[in-house]
Amino acid sequence: MTSPDDDTDDRLSVTIRCQDNASVGVTFCDRFGFDADSVHYAVELRAPGLTARVDEVVARTWESDLTTFLEALAADYRGWDGQRSWRTDDRDLAVSAVFRSGGHVGLTWALRPWPQAAGGWGASTTWLEAGEQMASLAAHVRHFLAGEQH
Repeated sequence: MTSPDDDTDDRLSVTIRCQDNASVGVTFCDRFGFDADSVHYAVELRAPGLTARVDEVVARTWESDLTTFLEALAADYRGWDGQRSWRTDDRDLAVSAVFRSGGHVGLTWALRPWPQAAGGWGASTTWLEAGEQMASLAAHVRHFLAGEQH
């Protein structure tokens, strides 16, 4: 499930909670930008026994962005074979998606706070409904990256 969070200081954020385990989640927050070509934001991962955060993920306007990837997953709500993946150009945020029977998408999130180092942090997969919840997630992330209240 996705939700735009209303922080007390009016900062935008989006939280994705796993429908199978609400203690597993991903939050996009602390959005800021340096110029018209990019948006900078933080990503936090949570799962039992894990809390991880990268303070400065960069979304560049000329790259294939996360919302395009999520919208494509939502459009394929009937499913697909194998795994689909997306990552930032800096490789500090990556997500892979699998489809399982029953119309659910598993999104596995990985953070890499030190781009020059091997490996990264991961969280348990967040499972969402393939159609409505994926479309809602894509819309919330698009609004977050654009700096718009949803």
